[in-house]
Amino acid sequence: MIELQQFLLFLLLPVAAASGWWFARRDPRAQSRTVPGNGPAFFRGLNYLLDEQPDKAIDVFLELAEVDGETAEIHLALGSLFRRRGEADRAIRIHQNLIARKTLSAEQRGFALFELGQDYMRAGLLDRAELLFRELAELGLQAERALRGLLDIYQQERDWEQCLEIAERLRPFCERSPDAEIAHYHCELAEDARRRADPDAARRALERAQAVDPLCVRASIIAGQMALADGELAAALELFLRVAEQGVRYVPEVLPGLMQALDELGRTDLIQVLEALAARHPSGPVVLALSEALRRARGPAAALQTLTQYLARNVDLAALERLLDLEQPAAAGDPACRAAVVHEVVRHLLTRQPAYQCDHCGFSARALHWQCPSCKRWGSVQPVQPERIPGDEVLHERRLA
Repeated sequence: MIELQQFLLFLLLPVAAASGWWFARRDPRAQSRTVPGNGPAFFRGLNYLLDEQPDKAIDVFLELAEVDGETAEIHLALGSLFRRRGEADRAIRIHQNLIARKTLSAEQRGFALFELGQDYMRAGLLDRAELLFRELAELGLQAERALRGLLDIYQQERDWEQCLEIAERLRPFCERSPDAEIAHYHCELAEDARRRADPDAARRALERAQAVDPLCVRASIIAGQMALADGELAAALELFLRVAEQGVRYVPEVLPGLMQALDELGRTDLIQVLEALAARHPSGPVVLALSEALRRARGPAAALQTLTQYLARNVDLAALERLLDLEQPAAAGDPACRAAVVHEVVRHLLTRQPAYQCDHCGFSARALHWQCPSCKRWGSVQPVQPERIPGDEVLHERRLA
């Protein structure tokens, strides 16, 4: 870690030298004075940093800042470096000193204010960071970055109304539409309303979510769960089936509710519904539910055939475990049996397998997060899909035959 820090600090040396040379070329008067970043004080400050004496180094750099305004960029870089090292207090000291200087240009002041706001966030002083970012946004200095900083703060504080306001203000800066994220904020408000036992407010929030993003699968899931809880079985079933149209990978999330609605409605087409879902997008939970329905209706042989066909094309430990259950029911009573050993290995591997993964950063989890805890993207965490086994479909059919 120390070697990396020293490497980063040494990277500042050519930057300082180059900036000094450029200013000297641009301003003949600079020939007669010490060029920023080339004087002995600057190198004394770097030596303090390399000797792990950051407070002495800061004192030297702040003295330089008071003498020459052209060192602002160097101080901003140093402040950022301190923050990345986790030394937010030292970064705050540097940036506060810069902001107090009257020689800064508007652009430099805006950048220093934004960096100070980042320091406050790193230190957990969200209220101070919020005030700075609000000021920057109003002044039009670092406006986009300031608004994104505010959005980050309000998401941490779960202030979804403020998130909606900032998201709309960010819309002109967005390359892609923020409607999907805005729909999630409405869904968060709906969840809050459900916790307060205010179903009317929850429904209004869900309606706004679907109005903003008609493909918002989360809104359909929440609405279906509410309808099922209220005994509105037909509406719940329609909403759960809509999930297959909006985001088929999320069908496992509504599968228990869908099956409950079919059962309580007295429907006898459970197998047909599950077969249609499996044909559209085969996934472990759907195939497992289908195999269980087939086992009850037609016996173990039908369930085994479905699982075997699925596993011939997909690497799925849960389906394999179920197949072993059906093929070797007696093995469970004999731990020494080879089939039982294989079964135990599969079960162990299954416990270590993540159920969800972020499509953007690769974060994995056992539970669904609508906002990725790692990269903070909305809707990027999805159920893990089984790995497809490459090969000719005709060859697969021959193997099964």
